Amino acid sequence: MKIALKSASIATLLATMLLGCGQSPESTDTQSSESTTTEKFVAITQIVEHPALDATRDGVKDELAEAGLKEGENLKWQWESAQGNPSTAAQIASKFVGDRPDVIVAIATPSAQAIISATKEIPVIFTAVTDPIGAKLVENLEKPGELVTGVTDLSPIGEQLDLIKEITPEVKRVGVLYSAGESNSVSLVELLKKEAISRNLEIVEATATQSSNVATAAQSLIGKVDAIYVPTDNTIVSALEAAIQIATENKIPLYAGDTDSVERGAIAALSFNYYDVGRQTGKIVLEVLEGKKPGDIPVQSVEKLQLFVNLKAAEAMGVEIPESVRAKAEKVIQ
Repeated sequence: MKIALKSASIATLLATMLLGCGQSPESTDTQSSESTTTEKFVAITQIVEHPALDATRDGVKDELAEAGLKEGENLKWQWESAQGNPSTAAQIASKFVGDRPDVIVAIATPSAQAIISATKEIPVIFTAVTDPIGAKLVENLEKPGELVTGVTDLSPIGEQLDLIKEITPEVKRVGVLYSAGESNSVSLVELLKKEAISRNLEIVEATATQSSNVATAAQSLIGKVDAIYVPTDNTIVSALEAAIQIATENKIPLYAGDTDSVERGAIAALSFNYYDVGRQTGKIVLEVLEGKKPGDIPVQSVEKLQLFVNLKAAEAMGVEIPESVRAKAEKVIQ
């Protein structure tokens, strides 16, 4: 009898010790469940901060969240801005490669070029890139190959020039503000010149190497042009207000290559919603996270165009937006 009692006591003691160590069936199941949870790691590098590129970044993040990948839960989200400096973009690229995320998203050409130069092992999804082939990001849009693909935001230059002529039919000379250091912008200006010929328009160039030079570049166009066009150039768009001020003071209508710039004071734009560009990019990121090779995904174009007009800005620049344009605008800013 004493031996049986002693054995029972030992069994009770062992059970208590096991419970004290948290080895209950319930806790074991919980630990097993936690150990199988997989966190995805997405890193985003952005050449500079301005509304269009910021909207692109937000669109990517929201697309991932809608698919169930949320920061702080099952998504590690890392974001860095190069503040317009290509050298900083290269430093960010080096850091990201060392951090080894599952996917790197590069917003705008300089950041994409920096990342692609830094890694041949980590999938790279670029976005808001005008000319991926000219920028040497890929050799073929349909079959990019390797670990790179993305979304191109090549502007509808012909349609944009048509809009300028519809709103201001007397325009003969269009000034274009851009950075000659951005390969995207150089490609756009060449396309602008080609499209201008059939529309009897003359293109007058003014360049700025950095955002602090934008006002001076805009000033140089006074007396030489009837309108100013700002393409999707990150250097110029990051200092857009300086160009708008010059245009307003001199009653020169200023048009933009992106709709976000209309809310900032350009009189009109026929372009993309960059938040939608981000959502489209996010879908590609999800495909890659699910195991698809980026090189097997064709580079995508943005198909949906939106027309934004700013009546207040137009009035300040001495222009009246025709009712025909207002009627088809997606957004009219009073």
